[in-house]
Amino acid sequence: MSGARVKRVGFIGLGNMGGPMCSHLLAAGFEVSAYDLDAAALARLRDAGARAATSARDCARQAEALITMLPAPPQVEEVLLGTDGVIAALEPRALVIEMSTSSLAVGRRAREAASARGIDLLDAPVAGQSIGARAGTLAIYVGGEQHAFERARPLLEAIGDPQRIFHVGGAGAGYTVKLLLNLLWFIESVAAGEVLTVGVRAGVSLEQLHAALVGSPANSNFLEHDVRSVLDHGDYDEAFPMRLVTKDLGLAVELARDVGMPVELTALVEQIHRRARARYGDDAGEISAIRLYEELAGVELRLDR
Repeated sequence: MSGARVKRVGFIGLGNMGGPMCSHLLAAGFEVSAYDLDAAALARLRDAGARAATSARDCARQAEALITMLPAPPQVEEVLLGTDGVIAALEPRALVIEMSTSSLAVGRRAREAASARGIDLLDAPVAGQSIGARAGTLAIYVGGEQHAFERARPLLEAIGDPQRIFHVGGAGAGYTVKLLLNLLWFIESVAAGEVLTVGVRAGVSLEQLHAALVGSPANSNFLEHDVRSVLDHGDYDEAFPMRLVTKDLGLAVELARDVGMPVELTALVEQIHRRARARYGDDAGEISAIRLYEELAGVELRLDR
């Protein structure tokens, strides 16, 4: 099994990200068993051609590779290592591709359990938001052994952009890169909110200010592209809710603490997002920190299009 191309895949976690990712595997011709606690999400994948598993363990049955896409570290640990954990149900030489944004500590425990059973485990979180999941253009950051990465590559290329699948190092490196990527993105969200509201309050038109910043050395992908959902449509991207934003930022703070780095800016940005979550609710969109600055400035950052 270890050298053969994977054909039978289990997929656990069929939410805004996992559902489209699983659909791409079906479209690529893999035999997929799918599972989610949400019956409606599971029914959508069944209708698309997946076998609807009755439990996480049933999903893992006869799977050569198992993919998990779950909300947070507690769910990752429960699915992989809990009473009905799938690692204990998989055959030796199976492959686990853990694609959630999780913690290094949970990853270590899962890897130890997998290794004891002769199972390869990769941490392979993704970036690109739900629109990227639907389009099949996700970036994927993979940590783990080279041979496991090569075996996983056809599945990853079905899910994401083949040009943006990065083997970033050994076990845990994928989680690390994803947490740092998210951290920088959320720092830029706060920075954009501050800069744009100050400029508008100072009397510069939002259109001219935004164009000037995009054309300057201070430009970023967030400023040029991601913030446009707010500027054009007043959309703060509820596909990724604040409860997950604060989870990710908490994991970034934990990572910095584990490696002994003082991160004053990170701590402040985390608290700003926690304030946005308290103000607008758990399900508010991931760019909701900008709303805090809009309220303070008494303006809405909207381009007239």
